[in-house]
Formats: sequence, C-alpha cells, structure tokens
Amino acid sequence: MLVGAAGAGLLVGCSTGGEGSEGAGGSPSVVEKARARVAKDSGGLVERYDAVIAAHPALAALLTPLRAEVVRHAQAFGGGKGAASASASASASPAGSASPSASPSPVPEDPKAALAKLAAAERALADKRAKALSAVPGEVARLMASVAAAGAGHAYLLTEGAK
Repeated sequence: MLVGAAGAGLLVGCSTGGEGSEGAGGSPSVVEKARARVAKDSGGLVERYDAVIAAHPALAALLTPLRAEVVRHAQAFGGGKGAASASASASASPAGSASPSASPSPVPEDPKAALAKLAAAERALADKRAKALSAVPGEVARLMASVAAAGAGHAYLLTEGAK
C-alpha cells in the first residue's frame, strides 16, 4: 500500500497541468492518442480486477484499494467515464475487453494463481507504459511514469499476496 500511496502522490503532483501537453514539443494528436491508450488500458485492468474479485470475494480486501488506484489512473488520463463503467461492463460481459493488452481472460480457480495472473497483467502494462515514455512530451511522460511505477508496485503487492 505504501507504493500505492507514493504513486498517488506522484499522480497528484504530475496531473496539475504544469507545462501543458501541447507546449512540450509533441503534437496534440500524439498526446491525445497516448492519453486515450493509457486510459483504455487502465479500464481493461479494472475489468481484470473486477473479474478476480467476483471469482474470489475473499481477495476483495487486498484488491479493492489497488483497483481504486487503477480507476484513478484511468481518470487522470481522461478515462473517467470508461473506468467508472468498467465495473458494470465487466459484470455484464466478462470476456469483453477495453484493450487487447489488458483483456480479461478466465480467472483461475486457485486464488494464488488468480493473484499471480493479475500481477503479471500489472507488470506487463507497467512495462508497456515505461517503454512508451519516449514517445510523449514532458507532462504526459511524467504522469505515465508515475502510473507505470504504481503498476509495478501493484505487481509486487499482488505477488506478495499470492505467497
């Protein structure tokens, strides 16, 4: 949870508007595409959390705070409506996906395996975001970096929870 709090602090610090997305040297279309992709990926990750919580209610205490952070990540990138409705869409269509890279798949019956699979999804998304940093200008890159760091922290906490 400590990592999540640090990520939330970075998220607040980086999302205040600072230098602006257009003024940092990137075209608005690149910035908007990056923001939309990150929001969509976070929405898909929310769906994964929802599927695991539905399949393993005993894990809700561990997963609910992490899920809430993922929702905030989506909102920080303009995905507030999609992230807020991700829970409803996950229960209506568990096989539906907000993103191919974060699409939910069947939840393992074993809770530890479910946590491990969720940790792998967080880790893969954090890595994807870290690799994409060079393609976006300053403010958006800083926000993406903080969200990627939070995702890596989530992966660690999920891995520890699976032990």
